[in-house]
Amino acid sequence: MTTRILTGITTTGTPHLGNYAGAIRPAIVASRAADADSFYFLADYHALIKCDDPVRIQRSRLEIAATWLACGLDVDKATFYRQSDIPEIPELTWLLTCVAGKGLLNRAHAYKASVDKNVEAGEDPDAGVTMGLFSYPVLMAADILMFNAHKVPVGRDQIQHVEMARDIGQRFNHLFGKGRELFTLPEAVIEESVATLPGLDGRKMSKSYDNTIPLFGTAKQLKDAIARIVTDSRLPGEPKDADSSHLFTLYQAFATAEQQAAFRAELEGGLAWGEAKQALFTLLDNELGEARERYHALIERPSDLEDILLAGAAKARKTATPFLGELREAVGLRSFREQVGVAGGEKKKAAKSARFVSFRDEEGSFRFRLLDAAGEQLLLSVAFADGKTAGQVNKRLQSGEALDVREQGAGFAVWLDGACVAESPAFADAAAREAAIARLREALTPQE
Repeated sequence: MTTRILTGITTTGTPHLGNYAGAIRPAIVASRAADADSFYFLADYHALIKCDDPVRIQRSRLEIAATWLACGLDVDKATFYRQSDIPEIPELTWLLTCVAGKGLLNRAHAYKASVDKNVEAGEDPDAGVTMGLFSYPVLMAADILMFNAHKVPVGRDQIQHVEMARDIGQRFNHLFGKGRELFTLPEAVIEESVATLPGLDGRKMSKSYDNTIPLFGTAKQLKDAIARIVTDSRLPGEPKDADSSHLFTLYQAFATAEQQAAFRAELEGGLAWGEAKQALFTLLDNELGEARERYHALIERPSDLEDILLAGAAKARKTATPFLGELREAVGLRSFREQVGVAGGEKKKAAKSARFVSFRDEEGSFRFRLLDAAGEQLLLSVAFADGKTAGQVNKRLQSGEALDVREQGAGFAVWLDGACVAESPAFADAAAREAAIARLREALTPQE
């Protein structure tokens, strides 16, 4: 079974070592699995919640894109895109907003932290709180649910958002699925050993604390940052407690088991802190050196990065566009041309329950699907240049005229006026194909 993995990084700053260890590295490793279908994105809509500096956001998008690619993300295997290049995401955000409970959003950690800070300062609880901040979990839910991700690698502080995505998706399924799971309910994935790296001062590594170690700075910048890691006052020759050392925690996140054991022994044997920091620098420089060179080469070729991201967006929209069409149909945002019911009478149960779903594909062409009563796809139309033509074909299929159904490999096709207008998916065997043809004819047979 293929597992769909999705993760992203907000584009408000330059990636640091904590981002790499906690999100980028495990996500890229996971994307290489034979059974993985990976979606990785730049969360630039999220950035607008936190940052009102356009220059900073644009620079951050460039740096984060270059970071993912320099670290080894294979864009031929994974789908890599900018959030803002997928117009289906904000539309889905609104659909989800209409089912998300305010009480659920009241419990979001970021919102509660802002309220608590205001109350402590004696201000109005919602002072400075934007709707972007308040509804941040809904946008994140749309990111995840748009692509029906099974697993979402996140930091421990983001687990709540994945849980909220599950709650919102489950609510939508209940209201509009009619027994069908429109959304897959995601699971958060954390690599326990490196989910949260300590910064230079021992607190969580974060730009907010100004305690980060640069990921792709120069070797000198890396060495200078490591030199500022806070240690205790034990002198050279005195045994060091590795388990309470932030420096050892950082070393542990990048070392093999053998290297960890040797470094622990050296610390407990009295290794000087200066020598320990040099060992950490050597370890990190060996791991990041080649990627650092690739990163700076990519930064100098922004047009190449743009091409890669636009290609990734086109790939992502092949999934997002038709799926949003199904969701629009599910909530009642349907074309007037494609009503299955007929005035003045009732259809058979199968016909009444069949659903036509119209959408525009990534190239702007008009298409439609026919889903049977159980939600299984029976037909996918060819691409039409305009909606009127697609609607006319759709209307003829429902008009009761004789169907020209032709076997085609493991599936079948429907023809009108000597041209193929729609095709079925492939079926496991001839019996399954014949059963699908029977359902098709029943669904499109009008009431006599």
